[in-house]
Amino acid sequence: MESFPTELGVLTCLMILAVSMWIPFIVGINGEEGDPDNFGRPVDLRTLRPWVHRAHRAHLNLLEQAMPFAVLVLIVHALDGFTVLTYWTAIAFFWLRVIHAIGMTAGFLGMPLRPIVFTLGWLCCLIMAYAVFAAA
Repeated sequence: MESFPTELGVLTCLMILAVSMWIPFIVGINGEEGDPDNFGRPVDLRTLRPWVHRAHRAHLNLLEQAMPFAVLVLIVHALDGFTVLTYWTAIAFFWLRVIHAIGMTAGFLGMPLRPIVFTLGWLCCLIMAYAVFAAA
């Protein structure tokens, strides 16, 4: 059996994070007063407690960067192009997204840290895109 590349392992962990980021939002809206069934209609995000709204935004932001990154990792894998650069880029991207999700939800990742962390994640996507072209 071939070894499981670290980049795919990191991608798996990233997808577990992405699929689990709904939990803080659901916990938060279940604590809201008013409609006993908060799933009857979409929640007006402006009425939520700040941490619940931030959790929702953190989830959307994670999906916004994780999906392109995942596609790029899979393309590099298909091209057999994993390198030391892709190894460290995948690890950095995962931890940047964890920091962003926790920091955004908790509210301690404000200006200028939040856009810096997001931009570093974007740079990881560009590095992985470079790896696609380098492997082709």
